[in-house]
Amino acid sequence: MSLQQSPTPISPDQIEISKRKRGMRYFLKKCKEQKTLIYMSMPFVIWLIIFRYVPLAGWTMAFQDFKPARPLTDQAWVGFDQFIFLFSDARFMEVLRNTIAMSLINLVLGFVTAISLAILLNELQNLTFKRVVQTISYMPHFLSWVVAAGLVSAVLSMESGIVNIILTNLGIIREPIMWLGVGEYFWGIIGASDVWKNVGWNTIIYLAAITMIDTEQYEAAEIDGASRLQRIRYITIPGMKPVIIILLIMNLGYILESGFEAQYLLMNPMNMDYAENLDIFVLRYGISMGNFSLATAAGIFKTVVSFIFLFSANSLAKKMGEARLF
Repeated sequence: MSLQQSPTPISPDQIEISKRKRGMRYFLKKCKEQKTLIYMSMPFVIWLIIFRYVPLAGWTMAFQDFKPARPLTDQAWVGFDQFIFLFSDARFMEVLRNTIAMSLINLVLGFVTAISLAILLNELQNLTFKRVVQTISYMPHFLSWVVAAGLVSAVLSMESGIVNIILTNLGIIREPIMWLGVGEYFWGIIGASDVWKNVGWNTIIYLAAITMIDTEQYEAAEIDGASRLQRIRYITIPGMKPVIIILLIMNLGYILESGFEAQYLLMNPMNMDYAENLDIFVLRYGISMGNFSLATAAGIFKTVVSFIFLFSANSLAKKMGEARLF
């Protein structure tokens, strides 16, 4: 009688190698199926590498006393001196405060206004009026900040500004206010200006998210007697939630990107203590003064903080079981 041979045991390493081979075959199969899309994306990948990743070699300037006239091999290495100077400088701390404050204001106002406008536009029954509102709200986005800043300055003017005229006629203020001359008002002015300029454009993706919601849910809710507000609360907003979370994660990665053009154009000596942000600081005290090492150190700081916020927000969303980037 022949003895039945027992199967050869498979080691964990062999199982892992087999999984990798299957994964690679699946990857190559998908690449072959979607080769047209890959070819179309190659120019953008090349652009990204050339203009985003190759310049990272210049980060070495942050650890040098960089002088443009010297050869690269003769630059003096100073370690973390530029970073120590940044974090020990009182002006940099004020600039960092301004940057974070304006960024958070823009973030909160941008999300609230864009989501609210998208919901309101979705509820409009008159398509002609809806298109007119969308067109009017989109138009400021296509204005350059040079023109937009001029309009904001005219609206807030003491002599002929519409804001002072309305507030004076309503009795809210007794005399015109020099809005751009009071530093405490600057953050609010930047937030309102950013909303006016970008709220229409920001609603596009939320409107697209709303169109993906199954209309049968609205029909069933209406049959059950749900009011319009209840349909918005229990169907529209939950349906938009994955998109809102994804955009929130992405925007948290730009927490130190409060803008440049608006602050630079609306800034003056009277509001400078509240208007100067990190980008303007780099321009004034780094690039304009020839201190490229300081400018590079500030740029590295922005990048590191952005990565921390991005990955932290994504990890938090993953733990909470919400939509995430990766």
